[in-house]
Amino acid sequence: MKKLLNTLVSASVIATAASASYITAVKVDENLDKVSYSYDVWTQAKMTEVTLYPQTTIKFNDKMANKMNESSKAIKAEVGAVYNGSRIAFIVKWPDGTKNVTTGNCLDRYADGFAFQFASEYSDPKTLPYIGMGSDGRPVVVHLQKEAFGTYEPNGYGDVAHQVNPNQTAFFGKELDKFNKKVKSLATNDYERSFVAEGFRSTTEIKDGSNASYARIGYEGKGWSGTLSRPLKDQYLDLNSAVIPVAIAVWDGGNLGRNGLKYLTSWTAVKLEGKSGSEALLTALNEKSKGDTAKGKEAVMNNGCTGCHQIEPTDPATYMGPALTNIGGYATADYLRESLVNPSAVVVPGYNRNAHSSYMWYTLEGDKRVSTMPGFDYLEKSDIEDIVAYLQTLKAEVK
Repeated sequence: MKKLLNTLVSASVIATAASASYITAVKVDENLDKVSYSYDVWTQAKMTEVTLYPQTTIKFNDKMANKMNESSKAIKAEVGAVYNGSRIAFIVKWPDGTKNVTTGNCLDRYADGFAFQFASEYSDPKTLPYIGMGSDGRPVVVHLQKEAFGTYEPNGYGDVAHQVNPNQTAFFGKELDKFNKKVKSLATNDYERSFVAEGFRSTTEIKDGSNASYARIGYEGKGWSGTLSRPLKDQYLDLNSAVIPVAIAVWDGGNLGRNGLKYLTSWTAVKLEGKSGSEALLTALNEKSKGDTAKGKEAVMNNGCTGCHQIEPTDPATYMGPALTNIGGYATADYLRESLVNPSAVVVPGYNRNAHSSYMWYTLEGDKRVSTMPGFDYLEKSDIEDIVAYLQTLKAEVK
């Protein structure tokens, strides 16, 4: 009987995985070392539509940016992937009516851009890292690309003679032209960065030359195309698996988007063509809780969640905890369950001291951050499932 039950469970998992949504990484023979959005290899890709939701976890300390983004809707993007024996490459295409570029000489202009995030460890789907910054003991690798124009500092040349405003030099005429040409020759039009992170305030740029990624971005018509190529396996990641979790983010500089003010997906399954296995991960990334959403909303109210969290967009911002208005758009069911029963697993640091100086979102026990949110592990499993089902409905409408 036990063997029969195991067989039925396995069959159920396989059936669920077969109907799951995922991005297909197509196996190709082409060299992918430096592939960009204009390469013919993308004609072989199977483009998949994904939804990116406005990140609303923490309200920005920027009144104008908050005003411009207070009614932001989710956006649709298309994603494709290809891989060969040593590298994997992605393309993402998303709509944007304006082209915004980093110039390096303005403090109030922000660039359009995109990022791909990968989990360093994904063997257990229930403990994937926090979207965006990773979490303690669960590192992520983030590849960021922005549209830039003539960025000079800090390129690492140690050339202080050309790191000054032309108006602050003693040059005129031909000498000034020569100076400006030198500065231009040292500038870079490519803003590509790679980071490792293991929780908030831990993001560290990879600068030792060990990162072999290659990203490009280009504006076409009324939208952007961005590509990333990276090794299947290096010291940071092993992506040579049947299924890998990937999260995608895009920024709209025209709406003052930067840092945490962005659009992002949840962990999304990428299935490598020709490989088998990882059905549990594929199922987990597509899971919709079978709980009762109406009962879940009632449980949220009855357990005092609205005292610290902004739940619905029409609710007032409390500043006492992360806003959950779009949590259903970029959190997996397993992440939501963990957050309810073990809130210290991922700790969001809270607002700056000017926003709510009298309330901390966490305390310190030694070097460990402990969430001030109590765990709800005492609730019945059915109540937890109802709350998860309700939280998964919290997401913006699509533009």
